[in-house]
Amino acid sequence: MPNIKSAKKRVLVTKTKAARNKALKSNLKTVVKTANAAIDTNAENKVEAVTAAIKRIDQACAKGLMHKNCAARKKSQLAVKLNKSNA
Repeated sequence: MPNIKSAKKRVLVTKTKAARNKALKSNLKTVVKTANAAIDTNAENKVEAVTAAIKRIDQACAKGLMHKNCAARKKSQLAVKLNKSNA
């Protein structure tokens, strides 16, 4: 345990930020999984699901939760999968 006041504060701030990042990453994974499932089952709302997933990926990238190349790769994979299912 830290003894210095600023170090104590950093522990609290880190805990708060870690919890927020964990929740956002979990939600991101859920949205992407939902989009993949919608494409696999050829659901009627698959375009909306992919659009929502891409938006959430962009938000995660903007907040620094994932690298921009990782975000681009995930968006591309979703788009390719959606286009293959439409063809």
